[in-house]
Amino acid sequence: MARRTENPKLLFGQFFKRLADDDRLLPSHSGLVMALYYEGGLLPLDSFRASRRKLMRASRIRSTSTYHKCLGELVQYGYIEYEPSWHPKEASRFRFILSGEGQQDG
Repeated sequence: MARRTENPKLLFGQFFKRLADDDRLLPSHSGLVMALYYEGGLLPLDSFRASRRKLMRASRIRSTSTYHKCLGELVQYGYIEYEPSWHPKEASRFRFILSGEGQQDG
């Protein structure tokens, strides 16, 4: 995967503004995005792995059904890509969709 050359601060600034302006999103969505950003490291521009357990704890989501609902909607709305892992020791793969790539209306 090619390394992105855009300014990460600018890309994530635009990404978070898009989140803030989206009336479909609830605080649980925002918490999940913040947990993903945290798990992605300092510059989560490429794909990264994160476990449901860590994401639920960091986002303060207590119900697995709420977690999966929020995650599915973030994918549907074009904010993240998600590749589930069915292996018990391997975390799922995520990637933020930045600067308008793959945006969808829901």
